[in-house]
Amino acid sequence: MKILVTGTAGFIGHHLAKALVERGDTVVGIDNINDYYDVELKYARLADAGISRHAENWYEKVQSETYPDYSFIRMNLEDRERLMDLFKTEKFDKVVNLAAQAGVRYSIENPHTYVDCNIVGFLNILEACRHNNIKHLVYASSSSVYGNNKKMPLSTSDNVDHPISLYAATKKSNELMAHTYSHLYNISTTGLRFFTVYGPWGRPDMAMFLFTDAILNDRPIKVFNGGDLYRDFTYIDDIINGIISTLITDAKKTYSIYNIGNSKPVKLTDFIEEIEIQTGEKAIKEMYPMQPGDVEKTWADVEDLKSDFNYLPKTSIDIGVERFLYWYNNYYCLS
Repeated sequence: MKILVTGTAGFIGHHLAKALVERGDTVVGIDNINDYYDVELKYARLADAGISRHAENWYEKVQSETYPDYSFIRMNLEDRERLMDLFKTEKFDKVVNLAAQAGVRYSIENPHTYVDCNIVGFLNILEACRHNNIKHLVYASSSSVYGNNKKMPLSTSDNVDHPISLYAATKKSNELMAHTYSHLYNISTTGLRFFTVYGPWGRPDMAMFLFTDAILNDRPIKVFNGGDLYRDFTYIDDIINGIISTLITDAKKTYSIYNIGNSKPVKLTDFIEEIEIQTGEKAIKEMYPMQPGDVEKTWADVEDLKSDFNYLPKTSIDIGVERFLYWYNNYYCLS
């Protein structure tokens, strides 16, 4: 298949693009390479997939030197005309939309960025799919849509009408917009609610990266809510397997929403302890109260994804941390 993957300079998008071309698909990746976090890490991800530094240039199609069936274009989802031209030129079979402005806390300080990218950009994707006969759109939602729901594990049948961050609100909006387009235009859409993804090439603003970087550089780590937080840490390989399974299989319904997580929540203090054990270093902990927009616990009910697509997360937290540390040490030349 020929597949558009948005957000391929990002963490999940990078891994997905490589996995798809390695299984024989043709992939066009797009990303705006914004400066929400270190752009050098984004360029390094692209380089890992054979995309040269020419990716700095806007709208220039850059061919991978490693994968003949992978190319990259720097562009914004908000650029409606260019996005529509891309769809018309490339004639994609399917689309995976992972591009978004991420981060719960950042959304409190930069709300307009989230509306521009996550809502306007997603509308442009839906319109491009509508007018170009796209067989299936898979898109990233988030566990943050559950807000402070207390019933565990979190299920897609739960009410998600009370988001507690603008980021979560934009992701809930994406699900509603996808439902509308599935209903009106018979477009197959599948939303995946990601639960705390981690692993090699991960985002620097996420716990795995933040804690490791601080511990190895003798800096204190911020521990919110006294460490009494639980996250359904999900290793990147399990996430990628789940995305590909939903993408390549004929959609069960025109409109679908699934949780994609590990379904084994880990207490934050235990997660920190695992990093301490594997690095041989002790964390300097600074305790902070609960942050606005954060939730106390995430725990994914993934039975629907297991039933429909044989999804089976299998990477334990100790193995996942070990693999991240191996990448981190090599990336920063520490080993």
